Amino acid sequence: MASVITCRTLDGQRLEFVDEVIGSGAMKEVYFAPDRSYVVAFYKSLPDQAARERLEMITGQYRDNIFGQAGGDYWRDLFCWPTAMLEHDGRFGLVAPAYPRHFFFEHGSRNDDMLKIRGREKEGKWFAAANLRHRFMDPRELGDWLGHLRACLRLARAVRRLHMAGLAHSDLSYKNVLIDPSRGLACVIDVDGLVVPGKYPPDVVGTPDFIAPEVVMTSHLPKTDPARHLPRRETDLHALAVLIYMYLLYRHPLRGGQVHDLDDEQHDETLSMGQHALFVEHPHDPRNRIRLADVRSTELPWADTEARPYRLTGPYLARLFEQAFIDGLHDPVRRPSANDWETALVKTVDLVQPCHNPDCEQKWYVFDNSTRPACPFCGTPFHGRLPILNLYSSREEGRFRPDDHRLMVWTGQSLFPWHANALIAPNEKLTEDQKRRVGYFVLQGGRWWLVNEGLPDLLDVSTRTAVPIGGRLELQDGQQILLAKGEGGRLIVVQMVEA
Repeated sequence: MASVITCRTLDGQRLEFVDEVIGSGAMKEVYFAPDRSYVVAFYKSLPDQAARERLEMITGQYRDNIFGQAGGDYWRDLFCWPTAMLEHDGRFGLVAPAYPRHFFFEHGSRNDDMLKIRGREKEGKWFAAANLRHRFMDPRELGDWLGHLRACLRLARAVRRLHMAGLAHSDLSYKNVLIDPSRGLACVIDVDGLVVPGKYPPDVVGTPDFIAPEVVMTSHLPKTDPARHLPRRETDLHALAVLIYMYLLYRHPLRGGQVHDLDDEQHDETLSMGQHALFVEHPHDPRNRIRLADVRSTELPWADTEARPYRLTGPYLARLFEQAFIDGLHDPVRRPSANDWETALVKTVDLVQPCHNPDCEQKWYVFDNSTRPACPFCGTPFHGRLPILNLYSSREEGRFRPDDHRLMVWTGQSLFPWHANALIAPNEKLTEDQKRRVGYFVLQGGRWWLVNEGLPDLLDVSTRTAVPIGGRLELQDGQQILLAKGEGGRLIVVQMVEA
């Protein structure tokens, strides 16, 4: 049995760790605490003075700025953030919380855990590639498409918070993000290399597949060359867009069929990911389309961009994918911000509809009312009568403007305070009261009803009928319903779809 070592952090905290390596990477060796509530990670080589100063800021001021503010507790689930530094037996290390239990594989891989991943961390790569999902993942680990949307939302929030603090991750990739799509969760790890522009430069250029084109193009230049592009906020935004695309469509947005150098594989890679990077679904330039003859059968139908186009993610995300991989691919300032992705993901979650097919692998899809509505994953058409709620909000008493936000209704769908008032954002600042639903929808006898659980101002505008808490209101086509009075108060206009 391994011995337990006792030591102190540089700020005087007593800690213990089991003298047995549980993980080893390029830079660090990791040890568990006896109760496994935290880990100690020792660097394989001693950091220089500048690196120590950066780590001191990360475990001190930067950590306090994020976790010590209003809503700070929310971030404990979205980051695995180092808490202290230590020196022991000539080695330098960090203390960090252990990953929550749900970020370790419970069921392993197919065929009696062929890959021996049971108990290992849920690196995002297992969920981001169709081939790995199809061949190796236990279906119970995969979750559904709504779970992937929610994991992406949490990831976007985490990156938004880093950028608000003036920090950049510098190496966002599916190795440094754990996700649990079965619960819709995500956690950013390896934050000890955070970049502070103008103060702490990056240690690495990033992970292949996620390095921004301008970084790839100039990677041959010395770090001190002013023409060299190094990781920063804008390169994080490229990596974030790639991650969201891969978590929702299980393919890479730039790895298509175009070849730039038949004789030099490395040069071809540099051009494909750098100077000549081209979106595989570019609407006006088909040169880099994925060639189906070149893909494995286990990558289909996801590698088929005709069968699974990026537009199936809905209007808000499709617009941002175009902005990220067309407008901003070679123009970093035009890339969508993390806040843009967060807003689009919130609106997209409100657009999803459960698939009528109980055997549908993805279970949920974005409802598209422009054609005959059907699940894009299994082809099952929608049938029945469906209310779509178009949201409007007030800037002044009695005057409402459209919010470019819709809520799809399904049995059990909930209304929350942020649906009733546009000034309430569904983010880390929500109070406990604001997290509780204020109404829900139910289909009975072919009629749709809104049940009022917490909307004191609920009013059928058409008939001037107030609906008390505990009461219910039948939904009708063209109906206007006031959810809340005052600034930011929302009005919904009901649109009935027959299919």
